[in-house]
Amino acid sequence: MAGETTTIARPYAEAVFSRAQETETLGPWSETLEFLAAVVAESTMAGVITNPKFDKNSLIELVLEIGDDRFNEEGQNLIRVLVENGRLALAGEIAALYEQFKAESQRILHVHVTSAYALEQDQETQIADALKAKLGYDIIVTSEEDASLIGGLHIRAGDMVIDGSVSGQLQQLANELGI
Repeated sequence: MAGETTTIARPYAEAVFSRAQETETLGPWSETLEFLAAVVAESTMAGVITNPKFDKNSLIELVLEIGDDRFNEEGQNLIRVLVENGRLALAGEIAALYEQFKAESQRILHVHVTSAYALEQDQETQIADALKAKLGYDIIVTSEEDASLIGGLHIRAGDMVIDGSVSGQLQQLANELGI
């Protein structure tokens, strides 16, 4: 299902990103989309969005009222389009895709590192420097600890995954042996 929502949300995110580049408003659009995603994710609002008894015009007015002055004219138009097309619930996915496009345009890559042990700041910096040299992007590292890896690292950078964990190597060996 996540793949389907991404496919549906992508044209909206691309259109917003294209407009943001034209008007040099990447930052303000990030804020607008982040706020809209937060509004839509709120449980009461999620119920209103899916309630067939709540008409589109009322939904548009409600979202605009909640946002007060946070939505400029283009932001308001986006909300109208999303509501009219029954896509308001995808605001979070649209915001996430927009941020990916923005990071890509700025040559920034967010990397998630999972390690069996907590990483020191200098270790994160070494990983970031090595990935920057390999990929040509500025790297922002987030890390977490997962003792089930036994040792080593699991690195996710966009679609690329580097599994240098002991548990990953054991799993690969088990696959090769047909276990």
